[in-house]
Amino acid sequence: LQPVFIQSATAKWYDRRDFVFVEFCVEDSKDVHVQLDKSKFEFRCVSGKDKYNNEIELFGEIDPKQSKHSRTDRSVQCCLRKAEAGKSWPRLTKEKAKFKWLSVDFNNWKDWEDDSDEDMSSFDNFSEMMNNMGGDDLPDLDGGEYGAEEV
Repeated sequence: LQPVFIQSATAKWYDRRDFVFVEFCVEDSKDVHVQLDKSKFEFRCVSGKDKYNNEIELFGEIDPKQSKHSRTDRSVQCCLRKAEAGKSWPRLTKEKAKFKWLSVDFNNWKDWEDDSDEDMSSFDNFSEMMNNMGGDDLPDLDGGEYGAEEV
């Protein structure tokens, strides 16, 4: 019996006017769970024999019901809607610490504070990608059984 090691998944993030995007770089992920709360979120998955778990206390608050995630063969992408649109996030985490597993996605980063509505094109592309993915293997984007509130 080999021991199972749980590790943090490598992630990249970038900021936009109304959203924060986080991409967990895990290939061939299975059993993906994304639990969203207004000030933190948890990502878990399995890839091969590796188990990943990331718990993030967020810099600002998000709207969990308006936030989404999607899985591809190469990564899991999360689109977190900011509770306070138009407020810049200088970092993803509440803590000012440097995390080895987290980096800025400079390919998608831009100084949006001086821009008009141009930044919505990224979200539109993300939404279109999610709509085009289709299929029955997509996780429940509303949180499903995991983290759902009972009424």
